[in-house]
Amino acid sequence: MSLVADDVVVTLGGRRVLDGVSLRVEPGQTVGLQGPSGVGKTTLARALTGLVPVQSGSVSCDGLPPGKRGRMSGRVTMLFQSPRRSCSPRMRLGGILAEALPPGPQRRERVKVLAGEVGLTDDLLERLPSQVSDGQLQRAALGRALANDPDYLICDEATAMLDAVSTAALVQVLRRRARNGLGVLAISHDPELLAVWADHVVDLGSAGSDR
Repeated sequence: MSLVADDVVVTLGGRRVLDGVSLRVEPGQTVGLQGPSGVGKTTLARALTGLVPVQSGSVSCDGLPPGKRGRMSGRVTMLFQSPRRSCSPRMRLGGILAEALPPGPQRRERVKVLAGEVGLTDDLLERLPSQVSDGQLQRAALGRALANDPDYLICDEATAMLDAVSTAALVQVLRRRARNGLGVLAISHDPELLAVWADHVVDLGSAGSDR
């Protein structure tokens, strides 16, 4: 049971972006991933979710490659850097939380539970993205990412646009989830943040892999 990149090679636009990268995230573990811009952190994240094909090596979630993950297998979701690019500007925060949930009588109650978990009050759920801060909108995006209880969450610079208070709140939510078994890959340019957040940090810029 783990999220794994094994000797992954990815080429984009004729350029080798990842060259033999290996990384593993266990359930309940938070792995930090750091390195300079352009080293391939986001490409690795997208390869792990199946958004980018690998030329050699493999990626798997609980033993299954991205194209063969069934409903009962481990699931991977992503939380992106900019909530204003990942959330519809026409959708209220409550709708963003509900976006990943199946329709049915339990949907409204589930939205309330998620809102409480990520720290969104009832009045904020009625607001549009243009009416809230980046931190409040990222809380909604986090709730959406956690809505279906994924086994693994990849945070791609998810705190880069947040202030210290919002960053601490996001990390606190994910620490609670990790205690209940969520595996987290935390990608960040901030080594001080990763030092206090992650159980283990991989430097893609210097080592290129976690072996």
